[in-house]
Amino acid sequence: MQISKDKVVVLDYVLTDEQGQVIDRSDDASQFAYLHGANNIIPGLEKALEGRSTGDSLKVSIPPAEAYGERDDSLTHTLDRSQFQGVDELQTGMQFHAGNPDGTGMHVVTITAIDGDAVTIDANHPLAGMTLNFDVTVREVRDASAEEIEHGHVHGPGGHHH
Repeated sequence: MQISKDKVVVLDYVLTDEQGQVIDRSDDASQFAYLHGANNIIPGLEKALEGRSTGDSLKVSIPPAEAYGERDDSLTHTLDRSQFQGVDELQTGMQFHAGNPDGTGMHVVTITAIDGDAVTIDANHPLAGMTLNFDVTVREVRDASAEEIEHGHVHGPGGHHH
């Protein structure tokens, strides 16, 4: 069976940066499965997997525009420590959910620097601006259930209860 829209795909993968450093990888304890065509993975990898079958292996390099986008410096801001009410100790690398200024939606921000009461946050995805290199093996391709298609994601054994 070939990978196409509304197929569940199970992958083994290793993700590295341009220097070959491992960023992420699948493991035997928890298989990586996604619903093809439902925007569950980055566009460049989804395109590279289209038409592949169980047992296929590929290495693909995904540019930022097909991954998490280019870095946008306008998404970096310096805030006063007092804006982090209820957090006793701030540390570089901490992440928070923040609302958009216009009140629409939420996004994740990461603390990138702390200088006294000045706290720098970055709302870019941590992998924005990076070319991502995937070494992928397709382990399984199957038809998605009607429920998986309706919900837009893969369900585990026995279904998924929202």
